[in-house]
Amino acid sequence: MLNYICFNFRLKLLRRYQRSLVTLANYSTTTIMQSYSTQIPLIRNFDFCVLMPAHNNFIGLVESIKSIAYKKDRYVILIVDDGSKIPVTKTTLYEHFSTAINIEVIRLAHNQGITIALNTGLEYIYNNFSVQFIARLDCGDICTPERFHTQVEYLQSNKNIDLIGSWCYFKNNESGLAYKYITPTEHERIKRSMNFRNVFIHPTVMWRFSASKQLKYPEDYQYAEDYGLFYEMICTMKSAIINQYLVTCEINQTGISIKNRSVQLKSRLKVISFYGKNEVLAFLGAIKLRLMMMIPHQFIFFTKNLIYKV
Repeated sequence: MLNYICFNFRLKLLRRYQRSLVTLANYSTTTIMQSYSTQIPLIRNFDFCVLMPAHNNFIGLVESIKSIAYKKDRYVILIVDDGSKIPVTKTTLYEHFSTAINIEVIRLAHNQGITIALNTGLEYIYNNFSVQFIARLDCGDICTPERFHTQVEYLQSNKNIDLIGSWCYFKNNESGLAYKYITPTEHERIKRSMNFRNVFIHPTVMWRFSASKQLKYPEDYQYAEDYGLFYEMICTMKSAIINQYLVTCEINQTGISIKNRSVQLKSRLKVISFYGKNEVLAFLGAIKLRLMMMIPHQFIFFTKNLIYKV
């Protein structure tokens, strides 16, 4: 009799335990599904996405966005606010623009540098947008009205080309001085020239999304992350430069390139050393960069302005 009672007691405990496990499993599954469903992004279709990092330059950001001319429902602007003192928000941006313009903002809690900001933006694009192309633009840089129409039409008409840039102007808004930046336009000549300089000026580029998905800016080349990425791309993709001046790039004395010029030049040396396939050209390119390290930036700007003056 005692054994029978003990058996029934154990059986009841076992059944309660099983019911508890089922309840817990159902709850866990529901919780996981709810959590997962909130992370599934709404995929939206656009011709291109303009990736723009921003840090304490709201006026420049607004001016750059104003220069974008294209069908409003066919592109999206993704801004990565890299820890600005006054946060960039959609609310403040839409005080300056029509809500018909598609704008998304990601905010990093503190300043983490342009490479992390750009890679955060790329990851967001990969997971949230369905686009044909990715374009770049920096705060303070101004596009011509033809820029995006020209670049989209070029890539749509030339399916064998995955990365493009354009000629541009560099302008010091304080002095008014400006010069032309002219580069080779065909892929093989671009590859040779990349041993000596970055042919692709960052705010002029657009590339094919399908050919570059999951590519990231390399973190090994501080302040030359764009040089590293574009050099990597041209090793496996065909590229071109449009021989039109489609962007005016602001020369900012407190900007990344000028303020961190020494570190950037050293990073460019590393890029050439790693990606340069032609040993002779890579060697000559390294000599050029070492000479540039000894020449003041002001002298280089003066020379370029003298030779390539607008």
